[in-house]
Amino acid sequence: MKKYRLYLFEAIMVALLVFFLYPFVIVFINSAKDAFSVTQYPMRLPEHWGQLFTNMATIWTSSNVRYSSSFVSSLVITVFSLAVVTIFPAMAGWVLVRTKTRASQFIFLLFVAAMVIPFQIVMFPLVSWFRAIFTVTGIRLLRTYLGIIVAYLGFGLSLSVFMYHGFIKSIPLELEEAAIIDGSRLPGVFFRIIFPLLTPVHATIGILHGIWIWNDFLLPLLVLGKGNRIQTLPLAVANFAGAYVKQWDLILTAILMAMIPVLIFFFVAQKRIVKGMVAGSIK
Repeated sequence: MKKYRLYLFEAIMVALLVFFLYPFVIVFINSAKDAFSVTQYPMRLPEHWGQLFTNMATIWTSSNVRYSSSFVSSLVITVFSLAVVTIFPAMAGWVLVRTKTRASQFIFLLFVAAMVIPFQIVMFPLVSWFRAIFTVTGIRLLRTYLGIIVAYLGFGLSLSVFMYHGFIKSIPLELEEAAIIDGSRLPGVFFRIIFPLLTPVHATIGILHGIWIWNDFLLPLLVLGKGNRIQTLPLAVANFAGAYVKQWDLILTAILMAMIPVLIFFFVAQKRIVKGMVAGSIK
C-alpha cells in the first residue's frame, strides 16, 4: 500500500511540474519563431532556433522600447533596493532583539502586523504622500530612482525585520559582550560580529525580495509612470506589447529576456532559501 502511495505522490508531483513549466515552455519555443509561426503553429517546435537570437537582437536595439536602458534601470533599482532592505532591517532586528522593553516588543508587533496589509490599500496614499513630500521639502520621489528604492524599502521592511529578528535571537549575547570588552563600539559590534553571521538570512532575503523587485510591475508603474526615462523591464515589456501588439514573436522574446536573469539568480542561490527560512527557529 505504501508503494502505491509513493507512486501516486510522484505522479502528482510530475503533473504539477508539467503544469508550472507549461507557460515557460510555450514562451521559450515561440520566442524562436517568426510572427506567422507563432499565431498559426504555437505548439510546434521552431524550425530554426537561430531566430531566437535574431529576435533578441531586434528587441535589444529597439529605439521605441529602450530595452537595454530598461535592463540597466532594473539592475540599478534591484541592487540598491536589496542593499537598503538588507542593511536597515538587520540593524532594526538587532536593536529590537537586544532591547528588552515593552516598547521594542510593541514596535516588533507593528512590523509583523504590517506584513498583512494589502498593497492595494496603500498604493494611492503612497503617491499622494510622495507628492506632499515634494511640496514641503522639494525632494522629488516620483519618477526617480530614490523614490522607487524608498518605496521598496518601506514595503520590504516588515518581512526582513521579522526574519532577522528570529535569527538574531539564536546568536549568543556573549559574542557581543566579548567584543565590547575588547573596546569595540556598538557599530563595530554589529558590522564586524553580527552582520557576517546573518549570511543565511541575507541570502534568503536577497532571493525573495530580488525576484519580487525584478518582476514587479504595479509599484514601478505608480512611482515611475509610463514614458519616463527610468523604467524597469516589466514596464518595457508592457510598452513593447503596446507598440508591437501583432508581433507576438518579439513580445514573447521580450518576456523571455526579462525572465532569464531572475531564473539564473534563483537556481544559483535556491539552496539557501530553506536554510535561511528555518535559521533561528531551533536554538
